[in-house]
Amino acid sequence: MSLDISRGIAEKVKAEFSKIIVGQDEILEGMLAALFAGGHVVLEGVPGTAKTLMVKILAYLLGVKFRRIQFTPDLMPSDVLGTSIFDMQSTSFHLKKGPIFTNFLLADEINRTPPKTQAALLEAMEESQVSLEGESYPLPPPFMVFATQNPVEYEGTYPLPEAQLDRFMMMLKVEYPDEKQEDEMLLRHHNGLPVHHPSEAGLVPVTDSGELEKAISSLREVKVEEGLLKYIRSLIRASRLNPDIFLGGSPRAGVMLLGASKALAALRGKDYLTPDEVKFMSYPVLRHRLILKPEAEIEGVTADLVIGRILAQVEVPR
Repeated sequence: MSLDISRGIAEKVKAEFSKIIVGQDEILEGMLAALFAGGHVVLEGVPGTAKTLMVKILAYLLGVKFRRIQFTPDLMPSDVLGTSIFDMQSTSFHLKKGPIFTNFLLADEINRTPPKTQAALLEAMEESQVSLEGESYPLPPPFMVFATQNPVEYEGTYPLPEAQLDRFMMMLKVEYPDEKQEDEMLLRHHNGLPVHHPSEAGLVPVTDSGELEKAISSLREVKVEEGLLKYIRSLIRASRLNPDIFLGGSPRAGVMLLGASKALAALRGKDYLTPDEVKFMSYPVLRHRLILKPEAEIEGVTADLVIGRILAQVEVPR
């Protein structure tokens, strides 16, 4: 069964991943779920929490191409997408592809570049293609954008517009490791673990493109009862009616919650969806889509708090 491939890949990735990264199991599970569901991810965390390193290692383990772009105020759309270059010898233009032509694109500190450059990712994220000089160029599958941002430092930043945030399937919050995990991390560095060189650290790629493609397509095998579809719809609609929310989840939010929940079920070895996966994925799928009313923010209300209240209010199907 194809779902066995998904679970097998996930187990191998977790085993290899833990050789370098300590204590980020939920983040890895979220990234894998987004990959299998065909989504994109925002990694939000303070500097030094290994956001970039996690994406780099995951790309290495899955055997996919990885490119990183440092988003800065002077970055132009052509620096991301590419541009046409005139060849003097052939007296014709040819396309010089930008770093977006990869499998895993890391948009590092995405909120530090102006909206015009941020918008260069919109078509790629929605349709897995890039339009240049009137031509459309497909991006290699699987194509996935990982964006990082700092939740503390806002000076000189350009917050992502709602239309772009809505294209990200998940926002994963990368927290500090606990005391024991931080001790283990320091010990590994003291012993000279080459964290930025996966092959030297003994990590081995666990799959190839063909097997990964089968794993991604296996989501069709996850069964979903009609009651769970209505449950997801009820959660999304409840977010629009919550008194603390100015803007709730869009119809796309419901589609992405369904896809992420099915992917999580597959990763956990199930061929059917349960309310547990939907509840678990409600936080990363909805937290960046809900816009709080100013008075609610003043009172200390957070998106995660509202999501918890919605989950408590909406009846869970049997």
